[in-house]
Amino acid sequence: MNHLLRKNYLGIDVSKLWFDVSLLPIIDHVKQPIITERFDNTTSGMTAFKAWLKSTGVTLDQHSLLVIENTGVYHRLLWGFCSKYNLPLYIGNAAHIKWSLGITRGKSDVIDSVRLCQYCYKQSDELKATPALNPVFMKLKDLMTSRSRLVTQLHSTKNYIKELQCSNDKVLQAILEKAHQAAIEGIKKSIIQIEVLIEQIIKDDTAIYKNYLLIKSVPGIGHLTALYIICCTNNFASKVTGKQLASYAGVVPFEHSSGTSIKGRNRVHKMANKDLKKMLHLCALTAIKYYPEFRQYFDRKKAEGKNGMLVLNAIRNKIILRAVAVVNKRQPYVNNLNMAA
Repeated sequence: MNHLLRKNYLGIDVSKLWFDVSLLPIIDHVKQPIITERFDNTTSGMTAFKAWLKSTGVTLDQHSLLVIENTGVYHRLLWGFCSKYNLPLYIGNAAHIKWSLGITRGKSDVIDSVRLCQYCYKQSDELKATPALNPVFMKLKDLMTSRSRLVTQLHSTKNYIKELQCSNDKVLQAILEKAHQAAIEGIKKSIIQIEVLIEQIIKDDTAIYKNYLLIKSVPGIGHLTALYIICCTNNFASKVTGKQLASYAGVVPFEHSSGTSIKGRNRVHKMANKDLKKMLHLCALTAIKYYPEFRQYFDRKKAEGKNGMLVLNAIRNKIILRAVAVVNKRQPYVNNLNMAA
């Protein structure tokens, strides 16, 4: 009996309560009708999903590929399922997938899953499976997110108290400050507790700790930026390049011209991780202030008539490229300027 050549392309639209699956089987290079189904986004739903995959002939190996959009939290059960059973999974950026589909009409959970399924089929040669879910890494990422939110709340409360000084009398101001003081102290305490847990996780995980130390060796990069880069890259499990990470951070300038009518200067793309970009901006300012290599570069470019923000962006780009380089080479950063001196 001849074995049929079969490929399975799946697209899943994930929501908080359920997920919709669309399956496109390709048998002997011939497309079969797309099959759709809905499952609860729960542990029992994953069990039913596994049984459905078996009943539809989907193999949990390299002959299958599943595509989902990054939803932050809601797709984690699916990610864990695929990691456990070695089902190749690609977690894509929602905006990138949407733009690649071109003009579309109509929207529902089922329609979105069908579109993801079609995207999976068309882009399968270029899609690289996302690394398996690392529970330790996800714990670190959740702690970093929680810390960031608490810091935002702390700044918001402090700013609110300062703004009231312009309109309140001293007695009322004292009452409000006292009322908010417990909240402020509570947030500070929570931030400290989270930072202790983060530090413990880093030290307990050898792979994360080594990359953390390597990234911190780059001039300008501090504790939080090193951790954030690790979270953004899944601890470099996906082998991200320096150019890819710089583009993700929004510090890579792209050409902006067309024929003779549009001749704009090179510009960075507005679609970027703005938190990482802000961190890199502070890293660049620190590098200019404390490291002669970057100070001299900044002064030289300014003397050539370059715009200050353009030079700062170039330094942000240099910093992120070097962060990836030290991780890939497994060697800490070496300041060639100091060696020459």
